[in-house]
Amino acid sequence: MQHKIIYLYDALCGWCYGFSPVMQQLYSKYAGRIEFEVLSGGMMRGPRMGPIDEVAPYIKKAYRDVEARTGVTFGVPFLENILEPGTAVLSSDMPGIALTVFRQHLPGQVLAFAHALQNALYRDGLELNDVETYRALAGQFGLPGDDFIRDLQAEENRYATMQEFQTVANWGISGFPTLLLKPANDTQYYMIARGYAPFEQVDAVIGTVVPELA
Repeated sequence: MQHKIIYLYDALCGWCYGFSPVMQQLYSKYAGRIEFEVLSGGMMRGPRMGPIDEVAPYIKKAYRDVEARTGVTFGVPFLENILEPGTAVLSSDMPGIALTVFRQHLPGQVLAFAHALQNALYRDGLELNDVETYRALAGQFGLPGDDFIRDLQAEENRYATMQEFQTVANWGISGFPTLLLKPANDTQYYMIARGYAPFEQVDAVIGTVVPELA
């Protein structure tokens, strides 16, 4: 068996956007020695779903904290087209289903797709609640846009995504990003990051849990 890292994130999570470069660094260092899995958490659902000005007005100030701590930049298109008007609907459902669909086609590139989803929103100012956003995203990975949108609207993929949200909730995970490490031949999962943490910190914890990786 191989060591496994499970990245629990949500495409709408600003701190996950800030953590995305850390995940890319971890993948660059450990690909081939650690299996990477990404699960969507369903952060914005039910009463938490709605226009950004109604359900997440704090983002207008909080994004600066994310930039200052993580070094990422929120794109001008996001600030002008999404944040300022405040009418874009935040819902974790469609980007979560998109991750489910993508995993069926290119499971080895799911982490890259999660990164692309967040760039689409927070860098490029595209609405993740708009099916047309996924046509271009699919094309970035060589997948036919029409087929991807069809799969995005399939009931079985919605059901699978709702089950994924429930699995994350059943694990007691309510904050994102969260990173779990399961060493090979071990039944236990170790929480190695809860909330944003820099690469050096996460890397050191990995070496502590699995000394052979240090």
